[in-house]
Formats: sequence, structure tokens, C-alpha cells
Amino acid sequence: MSIHFNLNGTAVTLAAHHEHLLTGLRDELNVLSPKDGCSPSGQCGACTVIVDGKARVACQTSMDKTAGTEVLTLEGLTEEEKKRYGDAFAAFGALQCGFCTPGIIMRVKSMIDKKGSELTREGAARLMGGNLCRCTGYTKILDAVEALAKGEVPEPQAPKGVGSRGVKYEAVPLSLGARPFIDDLRPDDLLHGAVRLADHARADVVAIDASAAEAMPGVVAVFTGADVPGELHNGIIHKDWPIFIPVGGRTSYLGDILALVVAETRAIARVAAKLVTVEYVVHPPMTDPAAAVASTENAVWGLDGNVLSTSVYARGDVDAGLEDAVHTVSETFQTQRVDHAFIEPESTLAVPVPAGSSLPVTAGARDVVDFHRLMVYSGGQGIWDDRDDIARILAVPTETIVTELISNGGAFGGKEDMSNQGQTALAAWLLQRPVRTTFSREESLLVHTKRHPIRMTYEAGCDAHGKLTALRVRMLGDSGPYASVGMKVLERAAGHASGPYVLPNIDVEAVAARTNNSVCGAFRGFGANQAQFAMEGVMDRLAEKVGISGWEIRNRNVISPGVVWGPGQTMDDGCLGAQACLDAIKPAYDAAVASGKSVGLGLGLKNSGLGNGFKELARAVVHFRDDGKVEVRHCWTEMGQGVHTVAQQVAIEELGISADQIEVIVDTTRELGAGQTTGSRGTLMGAGSVADACQKAMADGCKVGVDYEGEYRVDWTNSLSEGLPNPIIHSTFGYAAQLVIMSDGLVEKVVAAHDVGRAVNPLLCEGQVEGAVHMGLGYALSEGFPCDPDGLPLNTTLRSLDIIRPKDMPEVETILVESPEPNSPYGIKGVGEIGLVPTAGAVAAAMHAEDGMWRKELPMINEANRERASAWT
Repeated sequence: MSIHFNLNGTAVTLAAHHEHLLTGLRDELNVLSPKDGCSPSGQCGACTVIVDGKARVACQTSMDKTAGTEVLTLEGLTEEEKKRYGDAFAAFGALQCGFCTPGIIMRVKSMIDKKGSELTREGAARLMGGNLCRCTGYTKILDAVEALAKGEVPEPQAPKGVGSRGVKYEAVPLSLGARPFIDDLRPDDLLHGAVRLADHARADVVAIDASAAEAMPGVVAVFTGADVPGELHNGIIHKDWPIFIPVGGRTSYLGDILALVVAETRAIARVAAKLVTVEYVVHPPMTDPAAAVASTENAVWGLDGNVLSTSVYARGDVDAGLEDAVHTVSETFQTQRVDHAFIEPESTLAVPVPAGSSLPVTAGARDVVDFHRLMVYSGGQGIWDDRDDIARILAVPTETIVTELISNGGAFGGKEDMSNQGQTALAAWLLQRPVRTTFSREESLLVHTKRHPIRMTYEAGCDAHGKLTALRVRMLGDSGPYASVGMKVLERAAGHASGPYVLPNIDVEAVAARTNNSVCGAFRGFGANQAQFAMEGVMDRLAEKVGISGWEIRNRNVISPGVVWGPGQTMDDGCLGAQACLDAIKPAYDAAVASGKSVGLGLGLKNSGLGNGFKELARAVVHFRDDGKVEVRHCWTEMGQGVHTVAQQVAIEELGISADQIEVIVDTTRELGAGQTTGSRGTLMGAGSVADACQKAMADGCKVGVDYEGEYRVDWTNSLSEGLPNPIIHSTFGYAAQLVIMSDGLVEKVVAAHDVGRAVNPLLCEGQVEGAVHMGLGYALSEGFPCDPDGLPLNTTLRSLDIIRPKDMPEVETILVESPEPNSPYGIKGVGEIGLVPTAGAVAAAMHAEDGMWRKELPMINEANRERASAWT
């Protein structure tokens, strides 16, 4: 059976068995600009196409409704239209990861075709409700839409050196869907994987029966833990996360994988995965972190105890400081679990490479490999870590595995841990055929890590003038079953507990608990935004008692060079950025107060890099080719934040060449790995290592065919556990002040002053701030990912996460502050991590100004997405 319709002006025939138009377009017709972010729910808009002149999400357009229609995808736009839309989105910085952009462009085209120059910014925001972008915050998208509607599209300008404003690397092809993501790759003889997930959050696996799945036509194999030739566990810090729960093992959350079904098509694999039956002995899950910490029973299979980590430090005499205080505050704050909601679900492609063949790396291999290898295309945030863990799983030498970074459709920390890389690599290696596994949105929500919910009790005091005297903090974070980087998140929360303020007396303890809820790990802000939601709330409560403004109490306590901060670090001149942000935002603050608006102010700091005693080393290679191109090879994941553009602009700065001469590459054919792309370290360390490589090339005459390797080290930080009186916990900090202006219960405007040290590319920096404010407002007001007492997540779709849509996004005014870090390349501090640290505190203060009520729990409006009170007994 088949259906007939016109696609991009040409009559086509399509099999009628497809679940919806999207699978038909992608899987049969190889039309790849419509992306699959959530099929078949139709809630992200990444698959938007135009059907009979109207924008439609392809994953909700049935095959019978497609018959006889005119379907237009981005591939069918005229060359003039492609140039116009691609140029507009590139010139205005209206994309970051680019995964959602083709669908947004098709939505915009339908609006402009209908309304033309009468399309307004407000009207476009309302009509774009079906399209979700997690990166940009929509501001620059709407800038591009306005220009397109008016017919005033500027010519995109390539960036020059460090500090110049220019378009993102590969911005136009990303906008037009021409830069492939992993799920767009189509090697010959491709097989498809689908996972079988756990049915219970804590249950012994007695038996796994795959016979029904194996008997299904089109199924090639079913793999379980019994098929793993090497190590069963992987992990970024602790190797405690099983790639499969085997027979005889015990599930520890509902994202545990029991089997991988491999079949000739994705549809067959998904159906067959449901046929794998599992016999369990079910145990009560441990979903209350306080009860788990107190229990002598282990929550997680194979691991002793339910305390993942404890981070502590103290200075001075807190009891005396509180007793001497004129004003005191005691409050318990609760933050929620949050999903990253990157629009591209996790996907991995593994391709065996026989001995005597060339590696199919994007840049082209120079040598034929002389032994059997496995090429793994990963969208992870640390492809060297992926390579090393895959080698351990397969019990092969590390050099057997080559990983290459493919365009990553957003991450925000949620793609640091391996998701389906290990299982997919195993299947491809054992079958000796290419295998790709792409999660559905529901699988993605269950498997990958979340932002930590943390309960924080703060006791603080100040003198009659509002100067802080003492702070005591106790934190308990729910880290889920596996370590991921949970201990580091709570360590970071502890270190940042006092915000950017001076305190003579401080006592902090932060515990990460193991439970059977969703795994929690890295997420933009990395514990600092949880802690500083609480600290900013304390500052505003104290300001009210003293009788001074929120701005003034921050001004009286803000750190300055030479003071001792938090865990004991003596601050350098880089901390001048905190005061600079306060000063930059004051005119807007004063004007809003004078106009009678309800205002809230948040001030935050966030480290860049890992710090805490970790020895960080990043490498980069500059290679001059005989075709005139210059390869810049670095070790960081491009996930929309612009690290490729940073590498490009540093090379332009140091080598004096143009942007079009540079090709940026990330693969493991060079030993450059520096761990995870996290904590704004890609910009900081990537710039340093590329600059060093360029300087070595210049010193040697930039010879063709030579790998000029550069490096950048941060090896002078200290761990809290060393017990030093004045440790250097972090090498670099970024700072930000955000002003939230409310009227009639709605956020009207956000003014964000961010100290980035040096803005490598101001256009991209603004985009990072705007996207972070969007994410921060969702964190403050509506978003959440609660679990029920059985560890079952209550939100199973993107819509239920309650992410702010375009029409509800307020105006964002960005002020870039450049107060350089003395010991970093070009004075860089980074921008991605600090972005939403002050937001929730500022929103809470504005809401208090509006109605007189103090908020202490997130999200502040959508109570359904809060943590269960009974889970924190």
C-alpha cells in the first residue's frame, strides 16, 4: 500500500505503513531537514513542514492526511529563499545548536507568506508557540523574523579576531539543516537499536526472555549484560553505572537498560523491544533522600551505603557571629529536579572499520588503518571519555576505538554521561555492521541525568548596617542511584553557598544522597544556582530587616580583591567583575524602582573550569594543509555554545588569517582529550590551547603538514578535602547581576549584566545570556521533573515540563561587562555557566515586592512540578 503526494514540487510515492509523515520523509525519502525531537507527540516543532500552505508538525500528520497534498520542506525552498533565511538567522545569531532551527524557519516562512510585512514581533511570538528552542531564549530568533518580514536582511559578517562580532561557525548550514546530526547519518547496511528499559525502580532481575523479540521478522539480535566482553560499568568519576542490568543484578531506577534489540528498521526494533519479557523480584524503592541517608539498607545494587559524598568546610566562629548579629534569618529552601530538555534526543552511530580501510572521519583519514577498529559517532560532551569507556566495555585496546564529535543538538550538561554509546558500540562490534540507536523522547527523559533537587537550611546574621556576620548552611541533595558528577555538584553548591559575598564566619555541609529516583548530574549552573537561590533569598530578607534596598545590601557585602571568600579562597582582581555588574545594573534598577515597578535583584558568581584540585590539561592542534586550509583540532564538544567559533577566532587572532581558511575538527585521531565540555571550560581552556598551538606554528613558519600542538593547564587549584586555610578552589569566576521587573504578576523585563572577562564574540555572548535567562525563568517559575514514591517520573512529555514558550518570554536586555581575569587567556571568564545563577533569586525578590510573600520553594508558580514534601522527611 502506498500514498501519493507532491514533495517540493515533485510527485512522490510513499509507503503507507509509516507511523506519520516525519518517518516517511526521513526513513524512506531521505529528506532530513525535519528533525525528530519528540515524535509522535508534536510538542517541539523541530519537524515543522508546510502542507498545502500551512505549517504542520510532520510527526502528527498521518499518512492518510498527507495523500494528495503539497508538502514543502526546507529542501524545497528556492535558492534565494534559502540564502535569505539562512543569512537572517546567521546574522542575528538566531541559532545555537541548530537542531530546532530548520523547523522554526519553516514556521517563519509560513507566517511571512501569509502576513508579509504586516507580521509583528508580538504576532510572530504568538504563532511560534508550537516551536521550542532550548538554547536562544527566542530574542534573536524574533530579531531575525522582524528583519525577514521587513525585507531588511543584513549580510552575515564573518568574525575576525578575539573580541569581534561575527556569525557562528557553520551558522548558515546549521540553519538550513545541511549540517548533519547523528540521526541524519545513513551508512550502508545500517541496523537500528532500541532499548528495553526497567519496569521497576528497584527490583532483582531473575530472568530475561528475548525469544519473542528474536523471532520477530527483521530482528537481527538482542543483547543483554551477558554479552558484554569487558567491564559492565561506566561512569565519569566512579565506574558505577551499568550499561545493562544483567540477570542476577538489581535495577536502581527506571532508566536502567536491560536489553538492546537490533533490527533492520527502527520501527521493528522498537516493537521487538516491547516483546522482551523480564521476571523480577520487586523491592520497595528508596525515594526519600533523608530516609535513604539514615537507612542501613543499600539503595543501589553493588554499592555500599546511600551517602555519595559529604562536602564540609568552616571558618571562624559561626555561633558567636550569629549571637552578635543585630538581625538574623533562618529559612529552609527547596529546589526541584529539572530536565535539560535539549531538543535532540541522544543518538549514537557505531561503524566497524576493517583492517586495510580508511577511517571514515569527517576530515578524511591520511592513513589506512592496519588493524580492526570501531568508529563511534557521538554527540556526547566528552568523546575521549566515551572512547575510553567503550574500550573497557569491549575489552579492546583504547586505540581500537575512534570517536568523532557530530553536531550536538543541545546538552547543558545532560550529555556528559554515556547514554546509548556503550550499548550501540557493543552491538556494532559483535555484529560487524553499522548500528545506530536514537532514543525516543520518553526514553531520553527516563535515562539521562537531571538537575539536583536540594534542600538547604540557611542561618545568617548581619549587623545594624547590613554587613554579614555569619552563615551556617546544611544541604541535602538527591543524586539518584549512580554517581555521575553528583558529588561534584554538591561540592560546588557548598563552595558557592555564600554567593559573591564576604563573610567572616561560615560553616557549610552538603550531602549527596543515593536514591532510586532519576540520576542527577551536571546541568548549567552545577549546584551554584541552587545555593544562590537560597543565599539571595537570605540577602533580601536581611535587607528588609535592616531597612535598605536589595542593591545596597549587596553593595555593602560584595567581594573585592584580597578578601577571603567562602571556603577560604583569597580573591584576585578578577572578582572586580562582581562590583562592576552591580554598578552596570544600577541605572536600570533605580529607574524601575522610581517608576513604581516591582523589582528583584540577583547577584551571582560561578567558577569556570573544574577546580577543586583537579589537574586540568587541554590540548589543541593547528595543521596547515596544502590546499590552503588550516585545521584547528580541539577537544571540546560544540553543543550550541560556540566553542568552534572561539577556536576559529583565536586562530584568526594569532595567525592573521581569514575565517574561511579555517576548518574546525574534533575527533580522537589526536590525543587531545581533556575530559568533559562543562563549566565554561571549553571557552577558557580551548582558547588557551589553540592560542598556544598557533604561537608555536608562527614560531616555526607555519609549515604545511606539521601538527603544531598547544596546551593550556590549570593545575594550581586545591580540593576542599586538603584542609588548607586559604585554598585556591577555582582559577576563574564569572559574575552576573540580573534585574527582574514585574507588573501585574508577570515578568515584564529582565536586565542582565554579565561579566565575561573578555567577550570573544559579543553576538554569541548575548545569545548565551538570553538563553540562560529563558532557562532561569523556567527554573524559577514553572519547570520541574518530580518523581512519585515509586521513583516514576510524573512528567513524560516536553509539554509537561512547562518550558516557557515564545509568547511568554519577556524582553531581555543584556549588558556585557568585561573585567578581565588576570591569569586566563585574553582575560576570558566564560558565560554559559553563570547565566542563570542569579535568576531565581531575582524573580523571588520581584514577586515579594509584588505581593509581600517570601518564596522558598521552586518552581514558584507551577506547584505540580515541585518536589514532594513527603520525599524529604
